[in-house]
Amino acid sequence: MASAAEQLAANVNWSAFSKAEELQRRIWFTLGALVVYRLGTFIPLPGIDPDTLARIMEQQTQGLLGMFNMLSGGAVERMAIFALNVMPYISASIIMQVMATVSPTLEKLKKEGESGRKTINQYTRYLTVGLAAAQSWAIARGLETQAGLVVSPGLFFEVTTVVTLTGGVMFLMWLGEQITSRGIGNGISLIIFAGIVANLLQGFVGTLELARKGSIGWPSAIGLYLLVIVVITFIVFMERAQRRLLVQYPKRQIGNRMIDSQNSHLPLKLNTSGVIPPIFASSLLVLPITVAQFNAENAPDWLSEVVRLLGHGQPLYMLLYGALIVFFAFFYTAVVFNPNDTADNLKKYGGFIPGIRPGRKTAEYIDYVLTRLTVIGAGYLVLVCLVPEFILAQYGGNLLLLGGTSFLIIVSVTMDTVAQVHSHLLAHQYEGLIKKARFKSPRGT
Repeated sequence: MASAAEQLAANVNWSAFSKAEELQRRIWFTLGALVVYRLGTFIPLPGIDPDTLARIMEQQTQGLLGMFNMLSGGAVERMAIFALNVMPYISASIIMQVMATVSPTLEKLKKEGESGRKTINQYTRYLTVGLAAAQSWAIARGLETQAGLVVSPGLFFEVTTVVTLTGGVMFLMWLGEQITSRGIGNGISLIIFAGIVANLLQGFVGTLELARKGSIGWPSAIGLYLLVIVVITFIVFMERAQRRLLVQYPKRQIGNRMIDSQNSHLPLKLNTSGVIPPIFASSLLVLPITVAQFNAENAPDWLSEVVRLLGHGQPLYMLLYGALIVFFAFFYTAVVFNPNDTADNLKKYGGFIPGIRPGRKTAEYIDYVLTRLTVIGAGYLVLVCLVPEFILAQYGGNLLLLGGTSFLIIVSVTMDTVAQVHSHLLAHQYEGLIKKARFKSPRGT
């Protein structure tokens, strides 16, 4: 016999969506906010020569700027006011999460509930401003080293660039928070998602153009499209995969009520770290390339050799890329999931895993299971991220503008947004049932 929640979930359809006016308003607000973001990616910084910038970006598509350009929806190649996107905010959030595990003060704030969370969010904003200002200044200095790119180099250009780019980051951070509270889905994730999807059509059309010109065969082009479908399907399966640990709660009395023993599950995701490992690994590996490209004339021979060995499709690059993904998968999983806290919470509410003693033994068992899951999850991330690299090594060029990291972000954000839409529809149906029950008389007439 299906429960009431399952029956409601089965009845969710387009008719229910047409009646959910609150959900429609949230969706329209989200779409409007994303349109504002896309418009900002076409507003260039003052004092930049667009022709020189386009020529330089054609030579730097494999560096750090190339990766940021993909994540920002082309804002970097146009050097727009949103060129930094929300990357400083993401970096600040990760730093604060890491600091919360080593700083007793931040750990205490984390456990204080809503007030502590607001304080940590405020610290994150302050750190975002600092990181954005530092990165903006580095970009301004890097732009000035390119001959003919900056019309009037100097202190005024550097100050205006820092203020403009930092202001763009803060505006996007505010816009993401508005989407989260007044729209649908996670605002920061949707902003990154919109930037990647903006390049989606360009990547597919570019592959067709290469096939038309004869650079690659039509069977290879069709194989690439089929590979995209297979990779997306594989990502969906792995992102939904989880290990459920059985948790039992004994019979207990609350007030005058006796609650029978209950069974529940502790879900452990196969990929707890999400898309953080590939992003961190890519950033570390392309840093030497970016430094060398900004100083191409004065770069030493050893740095040029490192750039060659760390190029896309090179064996050393793929080996280091995979090793860094595995490292960050274990590192970030340890940051975001604490088995000791989970075991303490289970013990606090009387829950236990059958056959495992509550407390330290439960924490050790959860850590053991989580470690085995992380091994599989890290292998899955390495496979998804290295498939495009093998393709580049085989065919050369930039056939797939969307790498493994982009596929992971697209699939994860889409699944999360669809789940939130589904939750809003269920809540709307529950509200309808409650309103009907209020108008019913005690006799049901």
